[in-house]
Amino acid sequence: MIATLMAFCWMMPNSDAFAQGGRAIIRDAEIEGIIRAYLSPILVAANLSPDSVQVRLIQNDSLNAFVSGGRKIYIHTGLLTSSKGPDAVIGVLAHETGHIDGGHLSRTRAAIEDASMVQLLGTILGTVAAVGSKNAEAGQALILGSQSTARNIFLKYSRTQESAADQAAIRLLEATGRSTRGLEEFLSQLGDQEILSTQLQDPYAQTHPLSRERIDTLRAHIAQSPYSDTPPSQEDVYAHAIMVAKLKAFINPLRQTLLDYPESDQSFPARYARVIGYYRDTQLKKALPLLDQLISEMPKNPYLMELKGQMLFEFARPDEALIAYQKSVELSPDEPLILMELARVELESGKPELLDSAISHYQKVHRLGAANSFSWQQLGIAYGRKGDMALSSLSMAEAEYRRGQLSNAEYHAGKAETLLKVGSREHLHAQDLLQAIKVVKARRAKRK
Repeated sequence: MIATLMAFCWMMPNSDAFAQGGRAIIRDAEIEGIIRAYLSPILVAANLSPDSVQVRLIQNDSLNAFVSGGRKIYIHTGLLTSSKGPDAVIGVLAHETGHIDGGHLSRTRAAIEDASMVQLLGTILGTVAAVGSKNAEAGQALILGSQSTARNIFLKYSRTQESAADQAAIRLLEATGRSTRGLEEFLSQLGDQEILSTQLQDPYAQTHPLSRERIDTLRAHIAQSPYSDTPPSQEDVYAHAIMVAKLKAFINPLRQTLLDYPESDQSFPARYARVIGYYRDTQLKKALPLLDQLISEMPKNPYLMELKGQMLFEFARPDEALIAYQKSVELSPDEPLILMELARVELESGKPELLDSAISHYQKVHRLGAANSFSWQQLGIAYGRKGDMALSSLSMAEAEYRRGQLSNAEYHAGKAETLLKVGSREHLHAQDLLQAIKVVKARRAKRK
């Protein structure tokens, strides 16, 4: 999709939007809000600020979740859509929080370095043996042996980490009065993965080495925990149903959506899924009336108005889309993704009288800590249309820097530095960017 920051979107890989192997990041305010609600009590129990950890979704059908970049939890959509209820998702979140709390990411780097050193040493010794003895087979045996040893070193360390994260998850779930059954059921679901070849295994089994001891530990805890039979709240169950319905409807074709959520199912999640399914199938005449019915039932739901704005905007009805987005922002004034959508519609309307509003909304997005390359680029366009080339250049410099386009970023930052008032906050911002570009360039040159 071209619209990279709509209500539910596929953000193309760049330096500030992580993607593995070209797999896209999905941003959705409602789904991220549900996951944040699940995760926040766990983070508080771990003495971590809920604002310090980000959650991102990767569009991928496999089961996986992992921590990267220090305090970012990435979850594959396949894990969410295959989960049987909120407890499984919450259990996985508790496990990943255990990795963050234990500082496992930095230690993993050290373990990789240790394993790599063993493999490198083995390769060197194997080469020396082959040359010195003129026996290639002896050298090859040493090299293969070092590779196996290095792999075992890393897997042993990784299994230790996983067990530690499980123990942390047990502690955090206990502290928040939640059952560990969801995590145990999820790991048991993957329990047979270890006998499969790596090509057939789900990524979770590869990145989180399983063992019978891990599952037995969870089951032993379930046998004695007073919370083992505590069901998830109806609110959490309902939120999970909405999250799964929304994901499936956006990802799957309409035919599959109607099989998963037939007309006979008149629950809110099912009707929500059908609205999205019809819209994704370009059947706006079917989708809009159904959506308006949901809005009439839940007039204070900002995500329904957000979806209406997205639908109308994508079907070239910008004036109506603007009204829908404005209503959505009224209902959720501090949700940065919705603010970005409203600002985009304001900017793309081409109406000069909406430029100040678009700029204000993008500035608020940045104050809320949700800036990315797209929002900076759009802000640069808005300033350019107003004739403020200094702030336009500064914004474009930020956008290019976040994309990793250092030459473009340096050009725009240099231009901004010459245009901005010396000593102003914006002038210092430009200078900071130029310094950051210099550092990154030096680092890249050193790697080469």
